[in-house]
Amino acid sequence: MTKVMTRDRAIRAAGPRACRRRPPYLTGGIALLVLALALLGPLAAPYGATEQVGAPFQQPGGGFLLGTDILGRDVASRVLGGGRTIVLIAVAGTVLAGVIGVAAGVLAAMVSPRFGDVALRAVDALAVLPALLLILVLAAGFPGSDTAVVAAVALATAPFSVRVLRAAADSILTSGYVEVARARGDSRTAVLRHDVLPNIAGPALLDTALRLVASLHLTATAGFLGLGRGGTAPNWGRMVNENLPGATLALAPFLVPALLLVVLSVCVGLLAGRLADAAGRGVA
Repeated sequence: MTKVMTRDRAIRAAGPRACRRRPPYLTGGIALLVLALALLGPLAAPYGATEQVGAPFQQPGGGFLLGTDILGRDVASRVLGGGRTIVLIAVAGTVLAGVIGVAAGVLAAMVSPRFGDVALRAVDALAVLPALLLILVLAAGFPGSDTAVVAAVALATAPFSVRVLRAAADSILTSGYVEVARARGDSRTAVLRHDVLPNIAGPALLDTALRLVASLHLTATAGFLGLGRGGTAPNWGRMVNENLPGATLALAPFLVPALLLVVLSVCVGLLAGRLADAAGRGVA
């Protein structure tokens, strides 16, 4: 009893900072495991993702680890093949939004304050549009295209990146060492290459991690609505929607992809939060 009380007092004395500094091995391990399942899963699928191998909504067993779905396809094979699209679209949309954020944010900060304010007004006009509306409009204009979903995800998340990175670039451009560089005759290109870009790399990385969480949510929503590459292509979001009517007959066809989406989003969100806390302590 005494040892337990001593340990508890030590934990309280260390405070929450000690808990925050504990490496997120479990969260990172789970996130990496789900990512590996999504990216490498098709290589381990026992059946073709679109192959009808049994009766609809068969229970697990008899060669089907998770049973069959609404069309008699092997659920395990579709789960193994349905995560790659989600992850790749989310990552592509996040990278594109990051590129737009860096380019537009730095440009708005370096050209002139008036140009920066006008650019931010345009960005704000895009930011007020609902993300789901952007996805629906672009997906309707380019049916069956994953590229349209990537563009919609990027346009929905880029405005926030532009604001964050414009503020970061502004703080650097008004710092003393940039003023010294300008005083000695450095060009804007030299200031951009040697002073601005290296010093906004940290904020840009953090912003990218945070935007990835939103991109995963939007990509899963697009799949749930049947947007992007359609037909019989496996997609975790689409699997939830198409197998929901048979929930009373078999849980695995819609519950397993839903849980994988939740676990991946939560783990990536927690890792992004840890990164934000680390960046905040570094600034402090």
